Amino acid sequence: MRFVVSGTDTDIGKTVFCAGLCGLLGARYWKPVQAGLPSDSDMVAELTGTEIVPEAYTLQLPASPHQAAAEEGIAIDPDTLNPPQGPLVIEGAGGLMVPLTRERLYIDIFARWKLPLILCARTKLGTINHTLLSIEAIRRRGISLHGVAFIGDANDESEKIITEIGRVKRLGRLPMIEPLTAGRLAGVFAKTFDRADFA
Repeated sequence: MRFVVSGTDTDIGKTVFCAGLCGLLGARYWKPVQAGLPSDSDMVAELTGTEIVPEAYTLQLPASPHQAAAEEGIAIDPDTLNPPQGPLVIEGAGGLMVPLTRERLYIDIFARWKLPLILCARTKLGTINHTLLSIEAIRRRGISLHGVAFIGDANDESEKIITEIGRVKRLGRLPMIEPLTAGRLAGVFAKTFDRADFA
């Protein structure tokens, strides 16, 4: 049971979703490349207490990994990024087309891994276009799309048309949680997502 989690954009709540999924599945968490601190691994550990697989690269600048690495004189080697075995949730950086280097995108690594991918999509205006474009890119590379997880306030029509046109499973919707605590996340996640959908 290993999943890749990517998004239609950056800063949409993907890390919180990953934390909730790790808690639901009892899985470890891995963010291969962290650009910007504090790290997403720290947030996931705080929200779930799950085991964290150390990042392969930790970079200071909150930017695209290719840019953050260049600023520090570090060369990212995408071929060395290989998921550990066992139950695992892997979080990419931002969206699918984020560059790891000037030649390789995150989506290229996802295609090499051949693991099922969960696409996180916000529910705000613009999500239909962004999500359908992402679904098309995923399928063009032969990646197995496990489903779409929506994040934000309910937007029934947008969620419905995305799943219909995209021919993709709706896994559920994670509302914004305020205040965000470990207990509240676990409770809300268990109500909005079904563990059987990730079997």
